[in-house]
Amino acid sequence: MATASQEIYGRVKAEVGKVIIGYEDIIEDFLVCLSAGGHILLEGVPGIAKTTLAKVLSDVVGLSFKRIQFTQDLLPADITGHYYYNQKLQEFQFRKGPIFANVVLADEINRSPTKTQSALLEAMEEKQVTVEGTTFRLEEPFLVMATINPVEHEGVYTLPEAQLDRFMVKSVMDYLPGSDELKLLALKNRDWRVQKHRPLGEDIYPVLLKETRSCRADAAILTYIRDIIHATRTDSKIILGASPRAGEQVLYASKAAAVIAGREYVIPDDVKKVVRKMVPHRITISMDSELDGISSKRVVEELLSRVEVVRPRGELDRRT
Repeated sequence: MATASQEIYGRVKAEVGKVIIGYEDIIEDFLVCLSAGGHILLEGVPGIAKTTLAKVLSDVVGLSFKRIQFTQDLLPADITGHYYYNQKLQEFQFRKGPIFANVVLADEINRSPTKTQSALLEAMEEKQVTVEGTTFRLEEPFLVMATINPVEHEGVYTLPEAQLDRFMVKSVMDYLPGSDELKLLALKNRDWRVQKHRPLGEDIYPVLLKETRSCRADAAILTYIRDIIHATRTDSKIILGASPRAGEQVLYASKAAAVIAGREYVIPDDVKKVVRKMVPHRITISMDSELDGISSKRVVEELLSRVEVVRPRGELDRRT
């Protein structure tokens, strides 16, 4: 029997498709991160609708949306907010920054120095911000969707490992296939800058969250996730393996992927699917491997082919 999350994915995909052609995998990544409490790092060249996709997804799922354009002169207070003196009331008051939204688009996050990027660390991990000793809780749900441009090398900063590790998924938006780009032109020819999508209701997130939390993963699945994470720390091509946080998030994302696929339990294929987008940006490849043209994605594929798949046993095994 199909899950409600699977039905939601179909409805969201249909609504987003009224504005944006293609990128169904990014839509699924968004729902996985929303369900599992994660964040997305989105890589793509300019002009392929990264910002539009983030805004439309937020509208369709019924979430508030804010966009932060990261620049070299952006300050942490421009993100979190700051205190100001209200002359009328003769007291200091806190003015919330754009971080106070359900979905925050950190556009071109690597254009700001590390000090500004670090303003997101507490928010992404603890779902709160601290300003001048006072802690403010963020809205629930809270999801950061950060974008980076892979072709820009001037005026950009490398994302610290601590920052990268807080992104559950790294997704890549490539150019559309020729057939899809023709569909896009036909859509824009028919609807001149008109977006006809509609919100699906505020009950979307609670349903996704409930089904993800109730999704089952047996001991064999936990062992399989543990073995994959440990393999990243012993491979000679990797000098920095995945953290325990990575294993925890792989578990949560696997559950979200399972319910979106229509199941109430996790199978090894769910783990493999999310690992391919969750582990490559969390590991550091050795210099020799880089010189040999070996990418982190290739190393992860090798690990997945080498680590033994432990099939769920008992009731779950019969159901697969």
